Amino acid sequence: MRSGVAPDRVIPTVADPAAELVTVEASDVQLVRGTPRIVVRFTCDDDELAEQVAAHAASVASTVVDVNGWFLTRRDGGRWKRVA
Repeated sequence: MRSGVAPDRVIPTVADPAAELVTVEASDVQLVRGTPRIVVRFTCDDDELAEQVAAHAASVASTVVDVNGWFLTRRDGGRWKRVA
């Protein structure tokens, strides 16, 4: 987290801008192999628009946390398929 950022503000800072563009279903912070991961799950019928939303969320996230990368997945049946 960046200096001066309250932990309880991280998720809303990232999820709220996405919610202006798409329907956000869930948001959370997960710990994956010792690294924190912000997850914002949203609905979008178009992969190109979804990628733009994800890039926007990552850009906004970089104002409150260090972003070392981001990716986008789409649910396909019972599996998650990487889109970007």
